[in-house]
Amino acid sequence: MLTKKQLDLLKFIHGRIQRDGVPPSFDEMKDALDLRSKSGIHRLITALEERGFIQRLAHKARALEIVKLPDAMEGNGFQPRVIEGNRPAANPKAMALEGVHALELPVMGRIAAGTPIEAISEVSHHVAVPGSMLSGNGHHYALEVKGDSMIEAGINDGDVVVIREQITANNGDIVVALVEGQEATLKRFRRHGSSIALEPANSAYETRVLPDNMVKVQGRLVGLIRSY
Repeated sequence: MLTKKQLDLLKFIHGRIQRDGVPPSFDEMKDALDLRSKSGIHRLITALEERGFIQRLAHKARALEIVKLPDAMEGNGFQPRVIEGNRPAANPKAMALEGVHALELPVMGRIAAGTPIEAISEVSHHVAVPGSMLSGNGHHYALEVKGDSMIEAGINDGDVVVIREQITANNGDIVVALVEGQEATLKRFRRHGSSIALEPANSAYETRVLPDNMVKVQGRLVGLIRSY
């Protein structure tokens, strides 16, 4: 059971990592929680670490990582930010998309929302996405969805998903998972001890539970483009 301050801090750290790809500074945490000194932040972080919600990483600035979230924070319904309409052309590298500043991302191929398909490694074409869809300063890429196992999360066959490249995930995130170094799939991520569950969002499909050394996170879903 977390205190209100502990939960507020965990939410703030999680939100900043989701937005920027890095945790906030101690001064930012102090200001966000309206504390008088950073010593209070140190106590809250120690408490969260002792309860297994975060861990400190040695020899790194802002060295905090979210390990797990309370059940109340683990969202089960990703609401994709959908850009609808005709798929935009590939030139130039930065362009206006419906009057909004947009950037061009490489489409790395198809990702299975169903039975996993071969790992994706080559750029097939490019697609323009609004800059506001991209999270923080991380690297992003796009994938075309093949299959229907994520339809209950609003992800349909033929959609283009926007992925933030990262190798870690929180429980409940929708991720690109590489299975046994050969197959890539789009699923919801859950860690259970030394196992990883890859959950579909379609009751017709079963959850796959694999040893954690067989699953590597390749990125997290941050947006979606739908063409008609």
